[in-house]
Amino acid sequence: MNLSRVALAAGTAAASVVLLSGTAFAHVSVQPQGEAAKGGYATVNIKVPNERDNASTVKLEVSFPLDHPLASVMPQPVPGWKAEVTKAKLDKPLTLHGKQINEAVSKVTWTADGSKIGPGQFQQFPLSLGQLPEDADQLVLKAVQTYDNDEVVRWIEEQKGSEEPQNPAPVLKLSAAAADHHGGGAAPTATADAAADAKAGHEDGAGAHTETASASSSDTTARVLGVIGILVGIAGVAFGVLAGRRRSA
Repeated sequence: MNLSRVALAAGTAAASVVLLSGTAFAHVSVQPQGEAAKGGYATVNIKVPNERDNASTVKLEVSFPLDHPLASVMPQPVPGWKAEVTKAKLDKPLTLHGKQINEAVSKVTWTADGSKIGPGQFQQFPLSLGQLPEDADQLVLKAVQTYDNDEVVRWIEEQKGSEEPQNPAPVLKLSAAAADHHGGGAAPTATADAAADAKAGHEDGAGAHTETASASSSDTTARVLGVIGILVGIAGVAFGVLAGRRRSA
């Protein structure tokens, strides 16, 4: 009896963990494809799972912070979805590549256009972002998810402590700024190229030496065979003369 109760309690606990884990991780998130370095450009995926068993996701809105504005936000086409980019004027213009930019992307909206995110499914929405800020460690991208039963879930809560909020906003972590590609990175490449050229030259020289030796060996062999042929011919003639003399005798 006690064993049955223990087994039942263990099963209930395990099921609770699974359910709670699914709830904790089934939220809208942003995932960089490669590196999202400060001051650079990045490609990210907005990952949208469907949390409902009786409804499908038909709309997603992602807002971008204007305190760290992004001059360029370009969505990649997703079959069955229509993307709309909204811009807002900036209080303080951005300087990018020597040009002043007075507005930045404030929101991207995806609306179902022949497709949906059904129960038990997820969809990724790729974005190209840049130029990423140099004075921030992360970007908070607040999202709003709409279902076809008119339910709206707002993923806009920022994490304040160690405990994750119920509806956390997607957060893009930024890595350290990338090194200058026009600086120290060129020397190792040049050295490697020089080494490769030297190796190629050595291999070519070795090949030429081998070919020369082979040609010399072939020429010597031909001469030896020629001399042997001549000697055989002389021996044949001498044998013919002797045979003729014997017959005459």
